Amino acid sequence: MRSITVTMWVTLDGVVQSLGRPDEDTRGGFTHGGWGQRYNDEVMGREMATAMARPGDMLFGRRTWQDFITAWGRRTDGNPFTTQMNAATKYVVSRTLEDAGAWPNSILLRGDAASAVAELKAEPGGDLGIIGSASLVRSLHAAGLIDRYTLLICPLTLGSGTRLFDGPAPLTEFELTGSVTTTTGVIIAHYARR
Repeated sequence: MRSITVTMWVTLDGVVQSLGRPDEDTRGGFTHGGWGQRYNDEVMGREMATAMARPGDMLFGRRTWQDFITAWGRRTDGNPFTTQMNAATKYVVSRTLEDAGAWPNSILLRGDAASAVAELKAEPGGDLGIIGSASLVRSLHAAGLIDRYTLLICPLTLGSGTRLFDGPAPLTEFELTGSVTTTTGVIIAHYARR
């Protein structure tokens, strides 16, 4: 059985919305887009490179997949992250997407996210990694399908925005399996489901 690991940048008040760019996700009138960029450093780069070097496939919700096409799918800069993202098998979960041909190596999973991902998880194959995709993560967490979290906890509060666990989430215990602090004060915490 495959495992699922979520990698998520999060503020101290739990916000996960639009860390990369001001225009990334303005839903709900969110005006703090791009908040995560100031926290990048060599330590974070090394930790993310280590994670990306592990074999496995990627899993996305529709919005994040479409955003990543723009951010990564059309780049040819030789960046190792670009190479990895474009080469990986990418599963995109959507009820509305017609096909996944816009980004090579993408496979569309239709229908209910928890059911589709539970079937995928039960199949033989590489482990699955999710970057972002908060709505997908919430539904998979509620279904008990998330095995591990890597949270990049940034030292700021925003007061508004989509939170990692908006609404009810089931009681779930995790064990801290490792942590690293960056030079910018980000705590990169690795948690495994008990």
